[in-house]
Order: sequence, then structure tokens, then C-alpha cells
Amino acid sequence: MGQKIHPTGYRIGIIEPWASRWHGGKNFAEFLLQDKQIRNHVQKEYGSAGIPRIEIERTGEAVNVVIYTARPGVLVGRKGVRIDQLKEELQKIAGTIVHLTIHEVKRPELSANLVAEVIADALKRRMAFRRAVKKAIQTTIQAGAEGIKVEINGRLGGADMARTAKEREGRVPLSTLQAHVEYGTARSHTTFGIIGVKVWIYKGDIDRGQKVNYRQVSAASGRMDRGGPRRGRSGGRRDGGGGGRS
Repeated sequence: MGQKIHPTGYRIGIIEPWASRWHGGKNFAEFLLQDKQIRNHVQKEYGSAGIPRIEIERTGEAVNVVIYTARPGVLVGRKGVRIDQLKEELQKIAGTIVHLTIHEVKRPELSANLVAEVIADALKRRMAFRRAVKKAIQTTIQAGAEGIKVEINGRLGGADMARTAKEREGRVPLSTLQAHVEYGTARSHTTFGIIGVKVWIYKGDIDRGQKVNYRQVSAASGRMDRGGPRRGRSGGRRDGGGGGRS
């Protein structure tokens, strides 16, 4: 019992901020489903832009979607064509006005989701799994991480039977609530089947009473959709049921 706990969910409300911030009331289930559809659509259609995190805020008249991306130029497109297209698509899903804010991730080597995607892409290109994992670990440690753990599962190297391989460097204190441990996953679709990739990155401790501010660790790209004003940090409430974050 209790052997596997999601590192982000374990720290929600302590050092991790909510990725969905709104109060749903009777519309809680509808808003929760919309949040999932928005995230799935962005990741499916614009995943090549390297998107590790999507935050959703709701006001009475609009939905504010904050997208963190390692390649904002890919997401925005020439003269903002792709960002306008994305805005229209999200408005169809949400059924209301959508404002988009794009933040650039300056250090993708320190983002667990992006590191997992790099490893998954290397496995898809038939790179040796140990080499792919060690290369990713070395890059992340050189970027300033205090520790990283990588686990891959599947038919590694084309083996007949699936197995698990783990690599770790530095400290990754999963049981310490004040430890900022970022967790990310990815899937690699290879000729031998699907290989799952899990990455934990330890970035140091957060002072008691403080929370991780993702908008400080990533620089704003300065681009927004043309339909909404520039927004600061939202003052909206998070949902009380604990399910607003997905």
C-alpha cells in the first residue's frame, strides 16, 4: 500500500500550485472535462512545440489558457497564424471566449516532461536505450539539477520479454514535501511496441510557506492572442474539490 505516489499530486497545495484555477460549483464536472479536452488537444496538435505545462484559469466571461513551451516560434507560427487557429479551436471546446498567454521555457533540460520526450524520441530513432538515458542525465545535471532519476519500461533493445531499466544520478528525495521534484512521462512508439519513459528531476528545496512560481523560472515570450489584454498572476480561486487539476 502507498508504494507509488505521484510526486506532483503529493505536493499540491504545499509547494506545487494548481494547474487549473477556478471555482465550478454545479458546473464542476463540465469544467473538469473541458480542461482535459483542452490539454489533450494542445498536446496532440501542437506537441512538436515542446509543451511541458498548461495552466487554465476561468473568470465569469472567459477562459485564460497559459501555455509553457520550449519552442514558442513553432506554436505561434508565421505572423501568429497558428496561435489564432489554436485560439479558435479552444473556443469551440470551451464554448466561450479564450485568451492565450505563451511563456517560453528557457531551460528545457530541467523540465521532466521535455527530458522524457527527448528520451522517447531517441528510442524511436533506435538509439541504444542506455546511451539515450545517460546522455539525458548528463545534460540535465550539467544544466544545474541536483538529481535525476530515469525509468524506462518495455521491450528494451527488442528483447522478447518486457523489462525495466533504471538510472539515477544525484539526490531525488521523493518523500520530502519541501523538495521541488518535477515528474514527467512520455511514450515511445517503436517497432517492438510501446516503451514508457518516466523522469524525476530534483531542483532543490523550496522555503516553507513558499510555492513554485513557474512564471519566474520561465521567461515570458511577450506574445499573446490579439483578443485579450496582458494578464498578470491570476487571483482566481481554485476549485475546492481537488479535481480541478488534471
